[in-house]
Amino acid sequence: MSNSFNARATINVGSRAYTIYRLDSLAGIGCDLHRLPYSLRILLENLLRTEDGMVVTADDVRALANWNPQATPNKEIAFTPARVLLQDFTGVPAVVDLAAMREAMRTMGGDPRKINPLQPAELVIDHSVQVDAFGSDTAFDINTHLEYERNRERYQFLRWGQTAFRNFKVVPPETGIVHQVNLEYLARVVFTTGDGADGETPVAYPDTLVGTDSHTTMVNGIGVLGWGVGGIEAEAAMLGQPVSMLIPKVVGVKLTGRLREGATATDLVLVVTQMLRNHGVVGKFVEFYGAGLSGLPLADRATIANMAPEYGATCGIFPVDEETLRYLRFTGRSEELVALVEAYMKEQGLFHTADTPEAEYSETLELDLSTVEPSIAGPKRPQDRVLLAEAKTSFYDAMRLLNSTAASGTAPKVVGRWEGEGGQIEDGQRLEDFSKDPSAVRFTMKSAEHILHHGSVVIAAITSCTNTSNPSVMIAAGLLAKKAALRGLTSKPWVKTSLAPGSKVVTEYFNRAGLTPYLNQLGFNTVGYGCTTCIGNSGPLPTEISNAVAQGNLVVCSVLSGNRNFEGRINPDVKANYLMSPPLVVAYAIAGRMDIDLQNDPLGIDADGDKVYLKDIWPTQLEVQQTIDEALQSDMFRASYSEVFTGDQYWKAISIPEGELFAWENDSTYVKNPPYFTDMPKDAPTQIDDLAGARVLAILGHSVTTDHISPAGSIKADSPAGRYLIEHGVQPKDFNSYGSRRGNHEVMMRGTFANVRLRNRLAPGTEGGFSTYLPTGEVTSIYDAAMRYQADGTPLVILAGKEYGSGSSRDWAAKGTRLLGVRAVIAESYERIHRSNLVGMGVLPLEFMQEENGDVLGLTGHETFEVLGLRDLFADGFPADRNVKVRATREEGGCIEFTTRVRIDTPQELLYYRHGGILQYVLRQLLAGNTEPEVISKGMATIADAAEGGIPT
Repeated sequence: MSNSFNARATINVGSRAYTIYRLDSLAGIGCDLHRLPYSLRILLENLLRTEDGMVVTADDVRALANWNPQATPNKEIAFTPARVLLQDFTGVPAVVDLAAMREAMRTMGGDPRKINPLQPAELVIDHSVQVDAFGSDTAFDINTHLEYERNRERYQFLRWGQTAFRNFKVVPPETGIVHQVNLEYLARVVFTTGDGADGETPVAYPDTLVGTDSHTTMVNGIGVLGWGVGGIEAEAAMLGQPVSMLIPKVVGVKLTGRLREGATATDLVLVVTQMLRNHGVVGKFVEFYGAGLSGLPLADRATIANMAPEYGATCGIFPVDEETLRYLRFTGRSEELVALVEAYMKEQGLFHTADTPEAEYSETLELDLSTVEPSIAGPKRPQDRVLLAEAKTSFYDAMRLLNSTAASGTAPKVVGRWEGEGGQIEDGQRLEDFSKDPSAVRFTMKSAEHILHHGSVVIAAITSCTNTSNPSVMIAAGLLAKKAALRGLTSKPWVKTSLAPGSKVVTEYFNRAGLTPYLNQLGFNTVGYGCTTCIGNSGPLPTEISNAVAQGNLVVCSVLSGNRNFEGRINPDVKANYLMSPPLVVAYAIAGRMDIDLQNDPLGIDADGDKVYLKDIWPTQLEVQQTIDEALQSDMFRASYSEVFTGDQYWKAISIPEGELFAWENDSTYVKNPPYFTDMPKDAPTQIDDLAGARVLAILGHSVTTDHISPAGSIKADSPAGRYLIEHGVQPKDFNSYGSRRGNHEVMMRGTFANVRLRNRLAPGTEGGFSTYLPTGEVTSIYDAAMRYQADGTPLVILAGKEYGSGSSRDWAAKGTRLLGVRAVIAESYERIHRSNLVGMGVLPLEFMQEENGDVLGLTGHETFEVLGLRDLFADGFPADRNVKVRATREEGGCIEFTTRVRIDTPQELLYYRHGGILQYVLRQLLAGNTEPEVISKGMATIADAAEGGIPT
């Protein structure tokens, strides 16, 4: 490594010496360190430490050290994260790919043991538990048993991986949610290379990471820089490829004041999400500063950082300060680590105090915490914040938007009545009582008759790392449940209630506070330690409820303390989904409906016949804090994480295959050897060919998310994936979710573009994964159409609008696209990760020129497409101007020619594309004898152009 700025130095912490790369060594080139935002100082240290004259040059260091806050991002740098964080949905296919690379390495005559993560990789199994059982003391045991029963093959594979691969650790199931485990245990804040036992002085440097989950940003709350990337990019980072990024703009958010009585951290993050989404922070870093930090607990900071994808930022970071040190000690980190963090951060000018000068930012916003009011967000997007006081009328407004997917004739009639009556609430009466509307459905459950109607809450879930990591909102939920239970209130019988803590510490402090019995009394029994409802693992609704919803084509609701409420995500029977704090989740479970004014309407009637209002049972801040002080103790963290990698009796009982190569089971429906390396020649193609004879598989609109593209949620029996599983002896009750089957490409490619809410204009009048097989005009599933095209030897293209691929970081959105035979996507704009992942899978991302799109050009999707000039464009390297012609030939004759921008953004990405994908590129490099894959430029891009839309992950 180079040391152009004499940055290498030594510090002593206690009895140990550490090598560091001093940031103040850059004063000689005019760098005013305190002018730089905290996040950029972290990046600057990263460049100083990894400067090698090739991937990271002295000019790169100078460019960042002299950062211009107002400059349009155009300088590319290479970020080398200290580690990679995986969860099992995205982690399993990453490890499957590594195992497949080992297989291919052996087939090609190489040494399979060369295939290992080169950076530390930690995987937390948290996405596989599903809420099958709920509302009983046996719910946890039943769900755990079913989880292991369904996922035995995946878990066996991961146990093998933990023994076969170096630099790879697995946190077993039912331990906690990946981001909460990261926050409470895995995060180091300051990383070190070794312990000095080999005689070498260990290097100390800031803990940084990329993760295969968009909410990796939660760890920003503890001062650790990192963000979510696609599984393909994570694999690249694990295999030594740097993360390419433009030096970003940084938006500073100045916090002042304190939260007032009645407002929670969840309310705060919904305000921040709406504020920053409206401001526009796509492709930017967000950094929080100001006097308000002093009164903001670290758990609240983590809640805000967690939702960076929802407000659109790459990260949402807080600086290290005394609160960080307090949290590290309280969560059981060693005194040696805490001392190192304090000494290192202060030495490097990275420690925040009240006297710390304010940095310069590209833009600044200010938020007075005392102005935050109780809020919810929905019914479709996390940024659609609604004041709790306006939630009732907001739901009526939402019905206007949802009526196209509600009962034809029912919802329009109701809306018409609202409008005919002037849309006003008079004399405190309901605008419309859906329970008395003709659309309402009477049903019987457990020998009692009930009514389900538009606005009924059918799912109430305390779930997601966003809030289950925060004791203040969790304790508030428990106290509210206690007060409600003591007044004789219960959750409505049609509400599927669940509590999925993010770590076992939550259970410990609920037990110590005596709140568990009251949560159980209201049906909020612990169902598992994992993501559950927030990622679509809500499990099926009771049959009686599901049938009633279908009978009335009802717009029913879920309430959850999560971070995502995209259409079709939570449950296929539920069209309206609302994010809110855990205590509000409990309140709405008691109410059983969204069309209620919780501030003025009673929640219910107590045992004495008196009306009970939300204000009667809402805990005060003092009550919450006193309970936290009494119930939450540091020893809980040490006990919960003392054997974090050991697992329970189920995990220990799983047999582990031996050997450096995985023993693939031919009949496995969970883990299969993917076809990425089938018939792959040792040498890469020397040129890039044009594309000809392509047909359109789908024409999609704006804001198509990776939830629409990638397989997610439950698997329907009559879907291509469902039929495949049935053909392989799997009964529908054992289908599990798409996420749990990400290690089986046969299932995943059948579920690509199969979202029930996808609308493909090439199959008008349909909703879901349908397309038209153009040679015959037959409307069929997208998968079946794609397979017929593959049999014909016909390449495919996708036409799309703006913000294509926004949402969660899903590698299968790109993998499935490629396996279906899609060779190119032409969109108006892309989300950063999905575009990069398409390149990483050998799919060509093309972008319409400004002011052009398929409609403007008159494309119908029935044309035959050619992409012209690719070979010539890249014949002499990587050109600055990357435009190519596309010719669309009409069925009836004639053609449309238009120019598109090739969104291969870096020379390294061009290498990946020419090799057919990043995995093929790395395999060929290692096969050629390189100990690490050669890097010619910065790597895979992960930071979007600020002009791009979508929700970065």
